[in-house]
Amino acid sequence: MEVKSIVAGLFSNTTTNSIQTPKKPFSAFFVPPSTISSVQLQKRFFSYLYKVALSTSQRVCHSKKIRIRECRRNLVVELASDKDLRSEVRRRKLAVFVSGGGSNFRSIHEASLKGLILGDVVVLVTNKRGCGGAEFAREKGIPVILFPKTKDELDGLSPTDLVAALREFEVDFVLLAGYLKLIPVELIRAYPKSIINIHPSLLPAFGGKGYYGMKVHKAVIASGARFSGPTIHFVDEHYDTGRILAQSVVPVLPNDTAEVLAAKVLREEHSLYVDVVAALCEDRVLWREDGVPLIQSKENQNEYR
Repeated sequence: MEVKSIVAGLFSNTTTNSIQTPKKPFSAFFVPPSTISSVQLQKRFFSYLYKVALSTSQRVCHSKKIRIRECRRNLVVELASDKDLRSEVRRRKLAVFVSGGGSNFRSIHEASLKGLILGDVVVLVTNKRGCGGAEFAREKGIPVILFPKTKDELDGLSPTDLVAALREFEVDFVLLAGYLKLIPVELIRAYPKSIINIHPSLLPAFGGKGYYGMKVHKAVIASGARFSGPTIHFVDEHYDTGRILAQSVVPVLPNDTAEVLAAKVLREEHSLYVDVVAALCEDRVLWREDGVPLIQSKENQNEYR
């Protein structure tokens, strides 16, 4: 089978060109067979072509900006720039849930615009139509959905209608960013392992129903804990009990007030959430056999955070 046919089978939406000199220069490096999985986004592609290349003395494959050929005992893999490769990857569609100012929502949106996240916020969900996060979304042209339906918010959606709306927007991941309502089981079942939340303490400490916002930081100060920080976890049917995905630690100094601690933790939240969402959109979240999620390093596939 020709390599051209194989490429067409692996990437049905990709047009395979005849062998020719690429229009843009490539960066080239040697990849020994034992370490062929150096590019995460095209790991399966390279692995398959490697097996094909070994069956002949020399094969050359072109798929847009990718070339691979056998050279003695090594493969020469020639790639376009990271910017070109990233532009060809499908950007994920994100739904963000907020109840307040939405500072984490803003940082994620800005990171998306800068290209730090291969995803776009396509819809915002809130239980408070006039909150700062909702106003920011409207300013940026992002649709706003009210959930849940209450006596104060008659325009709010039911759980079933919410799932249908997110499906309509083709949402890949749901990001809770200061959303204070319990997520309905209908949504959790519709998006398994695809809903994450950020909490302003090192879970499982200072989590659960009633622990949110400044209440968390006051409890940390009162306890005498020496460290705090944000936790990002997958969402289950209860408050703050889902599998922990990432944490960041900040020291609690003797003279810190709840307000000072809140500001320090919030700075960490903005950075951590962007990193985690970037990993989600790049398929770098892996699950250990015991059900613990891990984030694979972008630089080294054998390292996890």
